[in-house]
Amino acid sequence: MSVWFVTGASRGLGAAITREALDRGHSVIATARDVSALLKAYPEEPGRLLAVNADVTEPEQLTASVEAGLAAFGRIDIVVNNAGYGLVGAIEETSDRAARDLFDVNVFGVLNTLRATLPTLRAQRSGHVVTIGSVGGFATAPAAGLYGATKFALEGISEALFGELAPLGVSVTIVEPGGFRTDFLNSSSIRVEPAAIGDYTAGAGPVREALANNDGRQPGDPAKAARAIVDITEVAEPPLRLQLGADAVERVEAKLDLVRRELDRWRHVALSTAL
Repeated sequence: MSVWFVTGASRGLGAAITREALDRGHSVIATARDVSALLKAYPEEPGRLLAVNADVTEPEQLTASVEAGLAAFGRIDIVVNNAGYGLVGAIEETSDRAARDLFDVNVFGVLNTLRATLPTLRAQRSGHVVTIGSVGGFATAPAAGLYGATKFALEGISEALFGELAPLGVSVTIVEPGGFRTDFLNSSSIRVEPAAIGDYTAGAGPVREALANNDGRQPGDPAKAARAIVDITEVAEPPLRLQLGADAVERVEAKLDLVRRELDRWRHVALSTAL
C-alpha cells in the first residue's frame, strides 16, 4: 500500500481523491487550512489518515506536515497538488492584488509543496507527483484568463519536472479536468472580480454568465475522476497529461486543431526567419 500526501484534501477533488485512496487501503497525509474539516470528513480512519493543518502559502507548515507524515508512515509515495481556487474576470478588470493572491496559492503553493516533498521522493528513488491542473490550463477562455494562466504555469512546471525526475524513478502527471460537480463554482472556491468595464461585456460576459449558472450542473462525477486519478498511479508508465471529462477532451482537441491550422497557414513566415 502507498502513502499519499494530498493538499486541499477537505473538499472538492482533493476530498474525492483522499476518500478513494483510503477506500483502496492506502494511507493519506491530508492537509488543509482547517484541520477540523478533515477530521469531520474522515472520522472513521484512525491509523491510516493523518490530518494536518497546512496552508500551501506557508512553507514551514508544509515542511512540518511532511515531517509528521514521515514520522507516522515512514515514507511518501504519491504527492497530489490539489489546493487552489478559481478567479473570474477579464484580464484588464482583474486587480493586481487578486492576480498576485491567485498565483501565490495556485502556482507558488505548488512550488512550496514540491520543495517540501521532493527530497523524500528523490531519496526513495520512487514516487509520483500528481498536479491537479485544468483543461483551462491547456485552452483558456475569456473571463478565466488569470485562472488559466496559473494552470498554464503548472503545465510548464510539470513538463520540466517530468524530465528532471524521470531519471530518479519519480513519475509526474498533470490532470486536466473539465467541469466536475464539486463546490468549485461556488463562493467557497471561486472569486469574482467586478465587471467594471463595459467594453468587455461581449467578450467576457457570456463566460461569466455560464460559470455563474453552472454551479451544480457540471457534467463530471468527482468520484469517477478520483478513481481515474488513483488508477494512473498504479500503472507502469503513467501519462504526463490526463484529460478528464468529455468536455475536456473536446476543448483539447479543438485547441490542437487550431494550433495545427495556424502552424500550417503561417509556416512559410516561421521558416523565412533563418539566417
